[in-house]
Amino acid sequence: MPILSRRTFNASLAAGAATTLNAQARRPNILFISSDQHSGRVMGCSGHPTVKTPNMDRLARMGVLFQNAYTCSPVCAPGRAGMMSGRFPSDVDSFCNSTPMGKAATWGNHLRDAGYACKAFGKMDLTTGADYGFEQSGVRGGHSERPDITSLFRAPVCFRPGERANVNGSFANREHHDVPVTNDVVKLLQQPRSPKPWAIYVGLTQPHPKWIALPKFRDMYPPATMPLPLIPEGYLETRHTFFQIAANFKNIQAPIPKARVQNARAAYYGMVSELDENIGRLLDQLERSGELENTLIVYTADHGEMLGEHGMWLKNVLLENAARVPLILAGAGLPKGKIVATPVSHVDMVATILEMGGAKQMEKARGVSLAGLANGQTGSHPGFTYSESHSESNCTGSFMLRKGDWKYLYFSGDDPLLFNLKDDPGEFMNLAGRPDTAAIQKQLHQHLLSLVAPDAVTRRAFDAQDRVLMNMVKTMKRDEFYDEIVGRLGTAQAWVLANKYYR
Repeated sequence: MPILSRRTFNASLAAGAATTLNAQARRPNILFISSDQHSGRVMGCSGHPTVKTPNMDRLARMGVLFQNAYTCSPVCAPGRAGMMSGRFPSDVDSFCNSTPMGKAATWGNHLRDAGYACKAFGKMDLTTGADYGFEQSGVRGGHSERPDITSLFRAPVCFRPGERANVNGSFANREHHDVPVTNDVVKLLQQPRSPKPWAIYVGLTQPHPKWIALPKFRDMYPPATMPLPLIPEGYLETRHTFFQIAANFKNIQAPIPKARVQNARAAYYGMVSELDENIGRLLDQLERSGELENTLIVYTADHGEMLGEHGMWLKNVLLENAARVPLILAGAGLPKGKIVATPVSHVDMVATILEMGGAKQMEKARGVSLAGLANGQTGSHPGFTYSESHSESNCTGSFMLRKGDWKYLYFSGDDPLLFNLKDDPGEFMNLAGRPDTAAIQKQLHQHLLSLVAPDAVTRRAFDAQDRVLMNMVKTMKRDEFYDEIVGRLGTAQAWVLANKYYR
């Protein structure tokens, strides 16, 4: 079977017939809602047994749920680079939270050029001050202003003592900063209809830690009743070296006490339900405004959350809980109540937004529009997705190819992993290196090589991070450097590193 790259597939589509959706004629409004650290597995409409998400479920009934959607990279800045540019993060030199995307174009630029009025609210996490096509209101690009320095110490990987404290949860009366962001968008939707089609980007940040949920969710998710992660006996002793190092980086090698695990999961679910309420407020206002039917509504997240699965917490890895994201597309003539199982990616989502908005596709785009899949045209998509990870805790570059039920993880300089997710949805049975799976492993590896040169990308990521680190050393005095890193790395590592770079 020949290897098919997304670029080749795009070219073949361009030569074929037009899609069933006439994007130029429809010109829908676009409401794009992104959350932060919401695993695609943790929604009612995804079959989660505990969490309650009535508005996400409502949105899925209104449109199309892509149940196997993936981030381009499981951490904020590069994940959002892929989500906004329609290209792989390494294509735009965004590898981690110390290297956010720079001046590359986004779907906002292309929609504006096509005549849309584009506005953005909340967290975007690209480069502050760059023109991404949106009139911005309170947009945050935090990692461009203050790089996440822990991603600069990957060779060898340092130790982040404070991460363990994030594995906890609590309940308190507080106003999360998603509330004023949602208020601002609701007010905008209350204004008279624009003569232009509009596109609104809404960057919400729940359920990113710290996990502090409103008190009402303690009754909905009593911590003592929360199910624990399912980890096979003996697994933690034998898990892949890459994940052992990542767990050590996050200070979670030692098991987390049961009560803290349950508190963390309960508060996480509570924050997901609060996020769901804010999404509901946006849907309600859109309906009141009379714009619901002519608006393409997109809900997704920049990446997921491990939530204790595999003994892992937070993000950064390409296992399902962290790499899979919600993706629901609704309105603007899309089918209602449809579920698509084909593996897809944020780059495909970008291609879809631009196609349905009648805008020019991205130069060197990596994605394929999902409009065909949404309308039952299974041959309209190449049927695979790709992701990569070069952020903190990654001792080397890691790469994922998902095709059908198969998932292949490649690590520069280390042994690969191969899973059949139909038979092993928990990703505990590594099938790499076996005679009976040699053919599919070879096929997936060759497919990966048709997309990127993984080891070269790994070297580029390390080089980019080294440049950021050396610029810090060059522009800071020793004490300034120490003060910059001590909060994340602790006194011992900060002292050692300051002595290393300031002799």
